[in-house]
Amino acid sequence: MDAIAKKPVNITEALASFDDVYSPRIVARMNDYDVRIAHTLGDHVWHVHEDTDEFFLVLEGRFDIALRAADGTESTVELRKGDTFVVPKGTEHRPTSTGASILMFEPSGTRSTGDRHEGELPDNVDSTTGHELT
Repeated sequence: MDAIAKKPVNITEALASFDDVYSPRIVARMNDYDVRIAHTLGDHVWHVHEDTDEFFLVLEGRFDIALRAADGTESTVELRKGDTFVVPKGTEHRPTSTGASILMFEPSGTRSTGDRHEGELPDNVDSTTGHELT
């Protein structure tokens, strides 16, 4: 990923370079973390990251995150442009969106569908550790 370290990345241009939803692109690396961007639309899957928190910043649109407590109760955090939220490690969650663009910080190698996920993956969800920005 040497190209990322050698020049700035314009987030607006980077988002315009792809249309896939729930298929994050890596725009930078810092220490052992990826800075990823993604388009979102529809439902993701319930999943959990056992050993890491997950940071979200909404760049455009609306992005909601359903959270499931250990006792099975569910709540939803509604996020709009400019909002940030951290899903604590070990928390089951399911993003859903009417259409948004987001930025995430995650340890490099973190799979977008977590350490485990519920059910089959829908066609609109890419289980990936992030794609190179082309």
